[in-house]
Amino acid sequence: MSQITEHATPTDAGREVLDELDRDRTRGRTRIWLGGLTALLVLTLPVATGIGPVDISPATVARIIGHHLLGWPRAVSWSAAQDAIVEQVRIPRVLLGAVVGAGLAVTGTALQAMVRNVLADPYLLGVTAGASTGAAATILFGVGTALGASSLTGSAFVGALASMAVVFALARIGGRITSIRLLLAGVAVGYILSAATSFMIFISDSEQGARDVLFWLLGSLTLAVWSSVVTAGLVVAAAVGVLLLWARRLDALAIGDETARALGVSPTRVRTQLLFVVSLCVGAVVAVSGGIGFVGLVVPHIARLCVGGTHRRVLPTAALIGAAFLIWADAFARVVLAPA
Repeated sequence: MSQITEHATPTDAGREVLDELDRDRTRGRTRIWLGGLTALLVLTLPVATGIGPVDISPATVARIIGHHLLGWPRAVSWSAAQDAIVEQVRIPRVLLGAVVGAGLAVTGTALQAMVRNVLADPYLLGVTAGASTGAAATILFGVGTALGASSLTGSAFVGALASMAVVFALARIGGRITSIRLLLAGVAVGYILSAATSFMIFISDSEQGARDVLFWLLGSLTLAVWSSVVTAGLVVAAAVGVLLLWARRLDALAIGDETARALGVSPTRVRTQLLFVVSLCVGAVVAVSGGIGFVGLVVPHIARLCVGGTHRRVLPTAALIGAAFLIWADAFARVVLAPA
């Protein structure tokens, strides 16, 4: 017996050393990825800003940005048209793409942990459809206009929150919530809300409103203005911060409810809290960009391939990848669909 004990002790210690080395390697790899992605995003901003029907070099873009932000260079060596295009059109659009891409990526990551299903994303679970229905009600019928400039964002948030609440309620019928039930309920609610949005367009008396909603539902960054960048940026930044604070809870949910309870995490309470945060983030994003899919589904998987499955590492990585991905997707669209 003593021989077995003596043999087992160094093996356990060895495992601990190997686990620690593995954690160190993962931590180092995460730093490399985060540093590289941050550098890529910083370089992407001036390059993507210059892409479009009116081609502007990255150096000129950098000088224009420096002139407006820092007052340097003082000498203006670019045309007034280039200045207006960069300041009023391109930069808001690129920054909004970064905000929307990051928001969709982190909400997709959170939803996949919530329901423990790799196919979950805001589009598939009906959150985007709910936000779209709420925003369409504001555009077509003026619902929630008492909120003023925040009416569209507020209506989209309420729609997203209501749709997620209905999805969870349907998934709970007949027993405990499972990932399959959540996905089926999300798809069903999404189709119903999409039909409701189409019906509102059909009965609306406003031709311009109907055109605006149809164009907006396609998903686009063409209506980007500084106010929408600031509003969506603040909401997404707050959501990312909260989700990072709750990263360990997301890890526990991703493993399973029983494990989460054993770790002192209440799955029901955490999902309710996440429901609110995700709905607010998706509502803010959909209000300024319309329905954009794919990002929230694919980017979390790319992030996990890069840095592993720990959400403390996945969330910031997904945010950076999502931001860069949507910026370049929009830049490609500007070239293909010029003069977009």
